[in-house]
Amino acid sequence: MMYQAEVEIRLKPGHSDPEGETVAEALKDLEYPVETVRVSKVYRIVLDGDSEEEAEKRVDEMCRRLLANPTKDDYSFTIEEVR
Repeated sequence: MMYQAEVEIRLKPGHSDPEGETVAEALKDLEYPVETVRVSKVYRIVLDGDSEEEAEKRVDEMCRRLLANPTKDDYSFTIEEVR
């Protein structure tokens, strides 16, 4: 079966986000009432697996081994079957 995962990688609280700060300042310059902006990365991954549980395990492993830096990043993901 084919599954699609949507993975979001974001900075843990307390880590500076220079890109988010730059975007927040630009939005304020355009007169939007913005307090803060935090930037995240989103990955959409299509993978093969025998079950949804197996796909979840593989995606979690991908996050831990490559996509997220455990020192500074948090991650979450959703999985759905692709038909």
